[in-house]
Amino acid sequence: MLAVDWVGRVNYGEKTLAHHLGCRFWRTGVTGKMTSAAPPLKTPAPRLELAVGLATTAGLRPDNQDFAAYHIPDEPALSHVGATFVVADGVGGHKGGRVAAELGVRGFLEGYYALPDTLGVEPLAARALGAINRWIHAQGQRDPNLTGMASTLSAAIIRGRLLHSVHLGDTRIYRLRAGRLECLTQDHTLNHPDQQHVLYRALGIEAEARADHTVHSLHPGDRILICSDGLYGAVRAPIIQRILAENLSAEPTAERLLAAALDSGSQDNITALMVDILDVPRANQGDFEREIAPFEQITPPKIGSTIDGFYVLRVVSNGQYSRLYLAEDRTLPDHPARVLKFPQPRVASDAEYRQAFVREAFIGHQVNSPWVAPTLSLSPGRQTALYSVMPYFEGHTLAQFIAAHHPIDRHTGIGLALKLCKAVYALHRQRIIHRDIKPENIFLLRDGGLKLLDLGAARLPGWEAPPEQDGTLERIPGTPSFMAPEQFQHERGNITSDIYSLGVTLFFMFTRHYPYGEIEPFTTPRFTQRKRLNHYRPDLPVWLDWLCHQCVSDNPTERPQDSMELAFELEQGLAGNASAKPAFTPLLAQNPLLFWQVTSGLL
Repeated sequence: MLAVDWVGRVNYGEKTLAHHLGCRFWRTGVTGKMTSAAPPLKTPAPRLELAVGLATTAGLRPDNQDFAAYHIPDEPALSHVGATFVVADGVGGHKGGRVAAELGVRGFLEGYYALPDTLGVEPLAARALGAINRWIHAQGQRDPNLTGMASTLSAAIIRGRLLHSVHLGDTRIYRLRAGRLECLTQDHTLNHPDQQHVLYRALGIEAEARADHTVHSLHPGDRILICSDGLYGAVRAPIIQRILAENLSAEPTAERLLAAALDSGSQDNITALMVDILDVPRANQGDFEREIAPFEQITPPKIGSTIDGFYVLRVVSNGQYSRLYLAEDRTLPDHPARVLKFPQPRVASDAEYRQAFVREAFIGHQVNSPWVAPTLSLSPGRQTALYSVMPYFEGHTLAQFIAAHHPIDRHTGIGLALKLCKAVYALHRQRIIHRDIKPENIFLLRDGGLKLLDLGAARLPGWEAPPEQDGTLERIPGTPSFMAPEQFQHERGNITSDIYSLGVTLFFMFTRHYPYGEIEPFTTPRFTQRKRLNHYRPDLPVWLDWLCHQCVSDNPTERPQDSMELAFELEQGLAGNASAKPAFTPLLAQNPLLFWQVTSGLL
């Protein structure tokens, strides 16, 4: 049987229904009032972390027809189907109102967690609610003692970074975010001054439940309140907002709300179920797309203007698809420098570019690596348009470095190549394929570090474009002169195609030429005339010539199979241990112990 952490009130003689159903039950010393004494649930970051407080009272009425319960399952159910918080208010004037409220909550919770979790949150909730609604409706039709039994019901299902609301009637779900209170539900009452308490939807009124299902984002620091009309009918929204913003813990806040309703003369039962969002899991791709979807693409700001607290200083880069600004974050005391990246107006309606923009921001949030420029998160409610925010780094691109320092000597070039190998490996170990490695997308920091830029073309597991319905092939992103031959045959990109791009980058860094010549966009090259590194730089060692030659082979199996192996060969060459014509037997096969030692060193 489901173990439910709950507070409610329906008495049957000397025992409560909770006793019969085996629930855990907490009672305070105040007559007619029951509150949760459960400690806050805390799970290791980055999992969901919640604190719960619940209070209910009959108020001035002889009995309490409100009922509230919650269930927080253990993992993996918490990740799969979430934690559920429910408040119901038995419809007044009907004999079965208080029974409908409790059975509705209990039946919804039992049904939701009994069904297969593979169905997903909304289908699970719909099935569970539909089943208990039909049962309550049938009981009200058959049993004269329960004629017209019905209840409101508002449930908040918290899964990951989302709140799924299931709502019937005029109980409400509120969210406080950044000091602002928002009602997430709509009352199902008649819109007439004399009939504002007449419900046209409720649990048990009809044979089929017509509930509202909505989805809302969650951020750390959000506060969720589920309450009956005995609370919000007596306490105005600004007062509720002020009480929630006092930052008391969840249970004292629930008690404070009840006291405010009683002080304001509430004539009804009063229930407040508080849920504090202490932490949420890291966003997955679906979460990130959903959170960024409301942001509109706007005309990039002007110098000297302010957007969302960022004062725009100057343009850093004005490319074909995006414009980058240096800005100050004036919401922070020291006004730290930030880089704001906006889509160009000419691509504002391009869904493919928007997807790339979102993908790059997502990777910047997800990949925690010194080799990847992070995307910074803003406080909830601050961002109003589509742009991304990054730290400001002093330095220059590899393309600028090549132009200023050609010809690059062997030791400098190989040192940069080793850093680049480590940066690429940081992506590959998280199954991210860059797909556009080139000098313009490699940033050299003034302190000697290196960052990979422009991850909008990257390939992520689970973030694939679907096949075109008309049979045409997906356009593979990238820069033609740096793209592997197989990508022109619609290979979506993999580790060895990134190795090819890395090899072309090394070739260009030393020579300012391309191994197969410059490839124009919208052409299909033949890859038959491969130039050698020593053709342009006879001063470089033979082993480096052969290494670059293998990296840019038109046969993927002849290339190093990952950037770690390429880094190993570069280090061997610097140490004087490279052969004139290295054979690319995988390092794991050559020396398994050394393979793992090198892996650990690169990490």
